Amino acid sequence: MANEFEEYADLEDFEDFEEFPEDAPPMDPGRPPRPGLVLNVLSGCLVAATLLVALIFAVIFLYPQSMINPLPPTTLPALVLTSTPTPTAKGILPPTWTPTMVPSSTATETPTPTNTPQPTATETVGPEALPTTELDENASFIIQEGYPQYSGNDIQPDAGCSWMGVVGQVLDDSGEPVNGILVETGGFLGETEVQNLTMSGMTNTVGEGGFAIKLSDSPQFSEGQIWIQLVDQSNLPLSDQIYFDTSDACEENQIRINFIQRAE
Repeated sequence: MANEFEEYADLEDFEDFEEFPEDAPPMDPGRPPRPGLVLNVLSGCLVAATLLVALIFAVIFLYPQSMINPLPPTTLPALVLTSTPTPTAKGILPPTWTPTMVPSSTATETPTPTNTPQPTATETVGPEALPTTELDENASFIIQEGYPQYSGNDIQPDAGCSWMGVVGQVLDDSGEPVNGILVETGGFLGETEVQNLTMSGMTNTVGEGGFAIKLSDSPQFSEGQIWIQLVDQSNLPLSDQIYFDTSDACEENQIRINFIQRAE
């Protein structure tokens, strides 16, 4: 009996240590959740929205033309490449060769071996042998004051009136002759097109650095239909195209035009 009483006493002592006191208010199942839970839910939503916005910005940055970009960049027009004209070099005039007659053997009744003279090359001065003057990169030329001048044909006196052409000299800014400058003429005499090319220094009959270009087999009248211009070996202009008149008189079938380098 004593043992059973002790066990009962122990149980009464255990009841004194109840976790919840008897006067604690009962739990209400309809009570709203605690405020801490609501704040946690709102924080989670804010983090999710931040990640979503960051993802959208990353997609727009990597793919600016994507559909989610409200302000896509303007599409630039396609680049069209056009060819750039480059100057075409004019060939230097070929050297002039003097033909040499080659005697041919003639048949005889009694053929006997004979020595046939061999042709020999005659040295002539070509454009390659002309001494050229070093000019500045930006050098340009104008017509010397007092030109053009008209006179009778004295450069080819044998042709007389059966010739019309333009002659002249190319001079630097100190009045010294300049060789190796291409001289070009063009235009029309009536319905005949005129297109010629020579080089200064090829004709010294009119002076050093001189040139001579035949325009026609006879004097012809024209007003501002023929031009003359200086160009370099790359076909780049060294002067303007200078238009001049021509006459149908034999006393004016030679037109002289001198060019002088423009003073810097």
